[in-house]
Amino acid sequence: MVLEFPIRNDDKILPFRSDPWWESVVIFQGGNSILNCVKIEGGEPLRGTLRVSGSKNAALALLSGALLVEGEVILHNVPYIQDVATMLTLLDRLGVQSTWQGSTVVLQTRELTGSQPPADLVSKMRASFYIFAPLMIRQGHAFMPKPGGCSIGTRPVDYHLNGLQAMGARVVEHTHGYEADAPGELTGARIYFDVPSAGATQHLMAAAVRARGLTTIENAAMEPEVVNLANFLNACGGRVEGAGTSTVVVEGVSKLKSKVEFSVIPDRLEAGTFALAAAATQGDVTLERVMPEHLHSLFAKMREAGVIVEETEDTVRIKSAGRYKAVDIHTMPYPGFPTDLQQPMSAFLALAEGTSFIRETIYERRAQHVSELQKMGAEMMVEGRTIIIRGVETLRGASVNATDLRGGAALIIAALAARGCSEIYHMEHVDRGYSRLEENLQSLGARIQRLSTSAVTQPLNSDYAPSGL
Repeated sequence: MVLEFPIRNDDKILPFRSDPWWESVVIFQGGNSILNCVKIEGGEPLRGTLRVSGSKNAALALLSGALLVEGEVILHNVPYIQDVATMLTLLDRLGVQSTWQGSTVVLQTRELTGSQPPADLVSKMRASFYIFAPLMIRQGHAFMPKPGGCSIGTRPVDYHLNGLQAMGARVVEHTHGYEADAPGELTGARIYFDVPSAGATQHLMAAAVRARGLTTIENAAMEPEVVNLANFLNACGGRVEGAGTSTVVVEGVSKLKSKVEFSVIPDRLEAGTFALAAAATQGDVTLERVMPEHLHSLFAKMREAGVIVEETEDTVRIKSAGRYKAVDIHTMPYPGFPTDLQQPMSAFLALAEGTSFIRETIYERRAQHVSELQKMGAEMMVEGRTIIIRGVETLRGASVNATDLRGGAALIIAALAARGCSEIYHMEHVDRGYSRLEENLQSLGARIQRLSTSAVTQPLNSDYAPSGL
């Protein structure tokens, strides 16, 4: 099926459900995924200027945290992506009303009508689990189906559950989900993670805002998205300190503000993907509305490979400088090299001179894209959690399958740089995290089109699709 986001070019804030005269951005979801394909004629350097979208991961955390507010939440710079649509549909089933104005989402959160989100929506993305604690706090009880997301490795929710239990929540695991309530109220606790977890840090930070007393999260994740959520919670009236460091301290409050306005940070992963695409195609691209400090590890490695990277306060220019050199990558929690850019980086390094080694330390199944890149002439192999890449001078077009979100992005980068035509199937994975992908790439000179003519004529099956189409 297709899912459509409404856009209106006047000053009104209009409901998410729409009339047929709305202009819309089409996002493809599920259905017959053989239709969900893009065709790319490679070999054209990307050139031009591109504005980076709002962060997927930050937006999902803010939308979850908005459940703590009993009133109205206005979020700016929200990206048009499938995961946001899924989250808004999920919130709608719980009684939250949503309206759009451009890239701004207005949420009416005063009256919640449920305490169990639909399993079919929770199974689509892992970030849906972030609403568990806010929903329990608002409703006194919640049942959370087990979450889904990309199949890139084991991602247990133990840190989430253990943290909630430490704060006094009563959590029971069932075959298909988790049930929780908080007799009385949550109380502050000292929480320690064996390994930093961005999702667990965000989830428990939000819960701690409404817990009585102090909560300390040690070995916390330091990602920019964690900082963005902390700033949002503080804007709501919370008291969060230390976000962006390894120790976060939250002083609980009894009540939050009833109206909050806040902005989503730029998407560092989208920016990194376009930066790698520009370099791989020997292009010259300026990225606007970006925070370069969030991508220091990527840009350091790109410079080491020979890419010209020019930074200002909120822009980055990527310029080619001939054939690049092989580099070694070791994925780590932020501020280390991001696991979400490991796969796009491997596509870039497929064309570098020499042998590169990429060691994936976060997820054990984040090398499924390697066999697809091999179809395009890449010389790479997997040994354990290490990808060994011997760079080639050229890649060739091929028909390949995206197996997950960032793996699909890697295939797009390779196809843009390759000689000849490529078709990338199962683009529903990529649509989860990249806003207006074809439009943005076309604006940089890429020859890319969506092969989905018959898909758009199928019946719409979504609460958030414009009526009458």
